[in-house]
Amino acid sequence: MPSLHLVSLGCNKNLIDSEIMLGRLQEYNLTDNPASADVIIVNTCGFINSAKEESISTILELAQTRKKGSLLVVAGCLSARYREELAKELPEVDIFTGVGDYAHIDELIKARESRWTAQTYLQGDAGRVVTGSNYHAYVKIAEGCNQKCSFCAIPTFKGKLRSRPANEVAAEVASLVEKGYRDFSFIAQDTSSYLREQGDKHGLVALIDAIERIKGVRAARILYLYPTSADEELIERIIVSPVFVNYFDMPIQHINDEMLSIMRRGTTRAKMTALLTKMRAAPDSFLRTGVIVGHPGETDERFEELCEFLKEFKFDRVSAFAFSREEDTLAYEMEQIPSRTIASRLKKIEKIIASAHEESFAKMVGKRVKVEIEGESSEGEMFYGAKPLVWDRDIDGEVLINDSDVENLEVGGLYECEITEHSGDKLLGRVIRKCEE
Repeated sequence: MPSLHLVSLGCNKNLIDSEIMLGRLQEYNLTDNPASADVIIVNTCGFINSAKEESISTILELAQTRKKGSLLVVAGCLSARYREELAKELPEVDIFTGVGDYAHIDELIKARESRWTAQTYLQGDAGRVVTGSNYHAYVKIAEGCNQKCSFCAIPTFKGKLRSRPANEVAAEVASLVEKGYRDFSFIAQDTSSYLREQGDKHGLVALIDAIERIKGVRAARILYLYPTSADEELIERIIVSPVFVNYFDMPIQHINDEMLSIMRRGTTRAKMTALLTKMRAAPDSFLRTGVIVGHPGETDERFEELCEFLKEFKFDRVSAFAFSREEDTLAYEMEQIPSRTIASRLKKIEKIIASAHEESFAKMVGKRVKVEIEGESSEGEMFYGAKPLVWDRDIDGEVLINDSDVENLEVGGLYECEITEHSGDKLLGRVIRKCEE
């Protein structure tokens, strides 16, 4: 049986695409050793410079370690964005394919040729092989984006927003439930704009209704809310849902009104603060955001306003990124801020974020929360690893179970856990009882 080595880079949207490819290539044995693989696939990210550099480095490293006669395939965003340039610079690669051929990857490999398409397909379950968990799955509900952010090139290579039909999304979730999956994270480039390109401003609310009707869904959350398409009705619907947890992930990118205008975010500080305040007031709410440091137009005063806001507003998790100058964006032609200034600002804001994270972890000590057992912890077999039900997988931290009143904890099982202490991005907890589903 031929063997396959697959590397998935970038975001969880890429991970879903990788899982779809694995579903199409189930006749291959998966191997962790690229030197022994008959086919090597790199699903690349091309969002910002650091991601592009990681993708190129990974391709070159695998090209050097591959065995003679193997097939090297480069897929994903970087390939979609720079296919012609990459084909000239990387003759080692046998097949380049973009973000629209995942459902045909088996045909491309068999034909040993690239069939390029500018359209992005939205792929349902189709034998998808979910990786990394036996109880949680990401579900992509749309592809592309209609927003016009000054710093983002995604619409140039992923196209305009195209939402999957709600019945198709629900069917995929129902299929995954039958396979034992009970926890779901719904994602897209702009999740809260779901079905808006079809004139439906309440599409995401209707999707929540549909998912709630599927028996066996333990918990769900929505990632990547956009400030202009997320509204109070959507927030209120999530809050009252018996299935969707109060997990609110809305990248603000900045808070200064002038910067929001320059960045083409279509909103204001006042409007975002009102939404965030409503989210924060929800029972057991968890707030995640992202910010960009050093975008053209960011003066010292505007940067300080962002810093003060992050100190005052209590986010649970914040991701900060240095501005990346990307071709085919409005910000590319703007007057750039010196890299040394950006690095200095990023260092300062990371200290503020570290303090916010510390406070978020500390406030959980002494609480009893529902957690899902994920298996062996990142610290090794001495602990079980777990995540609180409200958290997303992998990105929000880990609970180390160092004591349990219940024997034989089940991976994927739901338990009540008392948080006893914390250290860095890890919490220590004691399992008290198994929860009824």
